[in-house]
Amino acid sequence: MAVSLTLNGKAVQLNVPDDMPLLWAIRDIVGLTGTKYGCGMAQCGACTVHVDGEPVRSCSLPVADAKGKRVTTIEGLASRPAKAVQAAWQKLDVPQCGYCQSGQIMSAAALLEKNAKPSDDDIDNAMGGNLCRCAAYQRIRAAIHAAAKSLA
Repeated sequence: MAVSLTLNGKAVQLNVPDDMPLLWAIRDIVGLTGTKYGCGMAQCGACTVHVDGEPVRSCSLPVADAKGKRVTTIEGLASRPAKAVQAAWQKLDVPQCGYCQSGQIMSAAALLEKNAKPSDDDIDNAMGGNLCRCAAYQRIRAAIHAAAKSLA
């Protein structure tokens, strides 16, 4: 079945089964590979994208649930808070292996879109579902604070 949605600001029509996870439509059909497959159970956050501005786990979201919605991947992330997050990530050299980082950045950007001055607890709550095997959590938190400060 065909599912129409807006992906990174462009209208797309995906001719895929309704129950295909959005992750695979993004990666395999559209060819945007910045969104990663981690656990396949919506528990690690590597596959995080924004759907109508909200961070969601694309590995467990059927394409049909994204019909008519705005989907943003790491490749299309361009808001002012998102750019601040990306700059802070680079400045503080956050990633080690980097595998989880697109999901981390997507969650951090969504946080700063709603909360320009997050506390450590706010960050922990927003980022708690994003796992990092390299344990870069201190640098991730520092980068989010740095991004928030740059937006002030």
